[in-house]
Amino acid sequence: MRTGRLVGFFFVSVAAFAQTSPQAARADVKDSAPAVPHQTAEPIAPEARGDIFMARKMYREAAETYLTIKPPTAVVFNKAGIAYHQMADLDTAKRYYERAVKLNHDYAEAINNIGTVYYSRKSYRRAISSYKKALKYSPESASIYSNLGTAYFARKDYNQAIDCYNKAVSLDPDVFEHRSTQGVLLQERSVEERAKFHYFLARMYAKSGRTELALQYIRKSLEEGFKEKKKYMEEQEFAEIRKLPEFDLLMKMEPRVL
Repeated sequence: MRTGRLVGFFFVSVAAFAQTSPQAARADVKDSAPAVPHQTAEPIAPEARGDIFMARKMYREAAETYLTIKPPTAVVFNKAGIAYHQMADLDTAKRYYERAVKLNHDYAEAINNIGTVYYSRKSYRRAISSYKKALKYSPESASIYSNLGTAYFARKDYNQAIDCYNKAVSLDPDVFEHRSTQGVLLQERSVEERAKFHYFLARMYAKSGRTELALQYIRKSLEEGFKEKKKYMEEQEFAEIRKLPEFDLLMKMEPRVL
């Protein structure tokens, strides 16, 4: 199996773009882009217009719109950073995240997002440091714990990674299933060893009794070329799942050669 492949993608999660304070309560958001009304009683505020551009994946227009807001706020700088991040302009993204933190030193979401820049550059030690700093200000953030786990995973520190993943799931059982593309916090989904990553998720879900998700990630691991199939046949976490006919079908799959 080829392991040098870094699949670069992430999800913007947890807090809706309509949020105006970094301390506001987090909420899941829908993927569908809001419609721009043909007629409104009042002009659309610049931040709301930028949010609409982001929802429509018009990232440059979103960034330019956010940066017209005077005086700028930490949230606005963070949103501009995410827009540039989505355009793969990491230097500019990091600069705006840092400007957000300068305005609000305990802005956990922006600190987390700086960590995702380091992660994208494979500077995993710095990413871990950023995620840990973010957790000091937002200790109940499942997304940040998942990011910290993924950074440890990239360093092949699997025990630390699993500890972080378990903590993330204890805070939000569906943290790995979110697929939102809007928000103010980036949740990393890029790993080189995707087959092993899916194996760990399968084991975690099997242990917690979430059979459907466990089977889903067993399949994904095999499709990605996971060659240690005997783990599924021997490990205690999969004891109940081994009784299912769906499991037998999966075990007949041949690992994909990548």
